[in-house]
Amino acid sequence: MQVICCQHDIAWEDRDANLARVGALLRGGDIPKGSLVLLPEMFTCGFSLNTALIADSAAREAEGFLERLAAELGVYLMGGVVNLDGEGKGRNEAVVYSPAGVEVSRYCKMRPFAPGGEAAHFAPGTAPVIFDWAGCSVAPFICYDLRFPEIQRQAGARRVQLMTFIASWPDARLSHWVTLLQARAIENQCYVAGVNRIGSDPNLHYSGRSIIVSPLGEIIADAGDRECLIRAELDLEALRDYRSRLPFLDDLQDYALTTA
Repeated sequence: MQVICCQHDIAWEDRDANLARVGALLRGGDIPKGSLVLLPEMFTCGFSLNTALIADSAAREAEGFLERLAAELGVYLMGGVVNLDGEGKGRNEAVVYSPAGVEVSRYCKMRPFAPGGEAAHFAPGTAPVIFDWAGCSVAPFICYDLRFPEIQRQAGARRVQLMTFIASWPDARLSHWVTLLQARAIENQCYVAGVNRIGSDPNLHYSGRSIIVSPLGEIIADAGDRECLIRAELDLEALRDYRSRLPFLDDLQDYALTTA
């Protein structure tokens, strides 16, 4: 089973251009059926705080695109979308559609990026979620969540086999991105896939470094700073053997988790 990260440039607040670009990249990507494909945080617009403009409308522009493309390619497709809550704030979400075009997971970012103003415009999620991808348990997270290991520990305590991080992580702290992804894999004894964007927005520059990390913390795929797809085969039998030989997770304290 393959997990695939689609690292791409994002046109600022231009949904149509971004949907066209992602569609072309994935349709030309020779992606095996049943794969899990990850797109960056806010892949249709960039890291914008203009929720009135970028949020999905009743026409479901972003989510409808994910639903249709997942069915067309026969893959599980995760993308970062923005919706509005009932009080006028945004919800920065990671949504997953199955090869049948059915929503299988919806996670809301638990730690909006307060230093960049996100917390003033977006409501936080309340708990991690876990979904099943062809027998692999997956916990999705978003960007700034990565700096709060107690969030991932809730999912690690449930023995998830893959954690995913979709992001708009800027150049200035890119070394932190790589190091923290490796740390999450090591401490939770699981695979970790982090997909980041490249390019620039009005405020920041992004150099990618989407990576896939083994449960031992080894980088097994690295996108560098180019627009591309990276992929890795997940060996769940080897993961089970590793956890059996070194059952570090058995010594965790109890963590509460609401699954969805």
